Amino acid sequence: MPADAGGAAASQAATRMTVRRMGFSYPPAMSGHWNAKRPEFSQIVNAASLAMPYLEPYLIRSMQAAREHITDEALRRDLDAYVGQEATHYRQHRKFNEELKARGYRCIEGLEAAIDASYKRIEAKGTLAANLAYAEGFESMALAIGEMLIEDREFLFGGAESGVASLVLWHFVEEIEHKNVAYDVFEHVAGNYFRRVGGVLHATSHIFALTRTGYQALLKEDGLWRDARSRIALGLLLARIFAKLAPKLLRILVPGYSPRQVKDPSWASAWARLFTRDGEAAGRLDTGRLDAAEPIAINAGGGE
Repeated sequence: MPADAGGAAASQAATRMTVRRMGFSYPPAMSGHWNAKRPEFSQIVNAASLAMPYLEPYLIRSMQAAREHITDEALRRDLDAYVGQEATHYRQHRKFNEELKARGYRCIEGLEAAIDASYKRIEAKGTLAANLAYAEGFESMALAIGEMLIEDREFLFGGAESGVASLVLWHFVEEIEHKNVAYDVFEHVAGNYFRRVGGVLHATSHIFALTRTGYQALLKEDGLWRDARSRIALGLLLARIFAKLAPKLLRILVPGYSPRQVKDPSWASAWARLFTRDGEAAGRLDTGRLDAAEPIAINAGGGE
């Protein structure tokens, strides 16, 4: 991407991002199955959350390493806002992961050690271009996942514990907000179609593998992994998720793809308008009313 084009794109992106200091809390009685109707989905999300305190700092370091190679000041400002959002994400996920540990899951310590080692290996072996390609690949995948979660929010999060649902949906609304930044930085510093596609495939396969290892271990500890009904429910859930996700992932592989081609979900834009202040109460969704066209906060319009 030419520097002037990157600057124009970055200027558009800068107005999108807000670094919010959220503070989610979780009731002491909450189990690892924070969505009692969908324990399998709960553990998929829990497993993905375990990676965040290692993945997000790796993304931040990769993007910061690119900063000295960026000649456009607007893109540098976007990078800084991206870093601010991602730092808030991993801190909130670390807090949630500690809550999971407090629920007695013995497998988490080993899972975290393996994830940490995995990202250390990727970072040590990768060039700046390779690490930026991974970052861009992850962010493109996260945009697709964010769209899917918002589209299917009532099925996936309806009636779930508000703190966890709010954490996850907040995270992915902000992934949508900063959808352009990793792409712009990659194109500015190391842009190459085949390198970009390699990064997408690497990041997607790696995250999916880590998540599967995690939810399998968690479900085993629950005693559900060998339960026939639970395995059927898990299979149907994964089929539903990938049926919705696959077209969104495949578009990333098309030459000329840009995240700017993806329209922001109206629900995500409404979330950003609704939750404009920092703090715990700012991000709590009424999960009994996720069928509404726009998000509804607890204590807003008759929520609990």
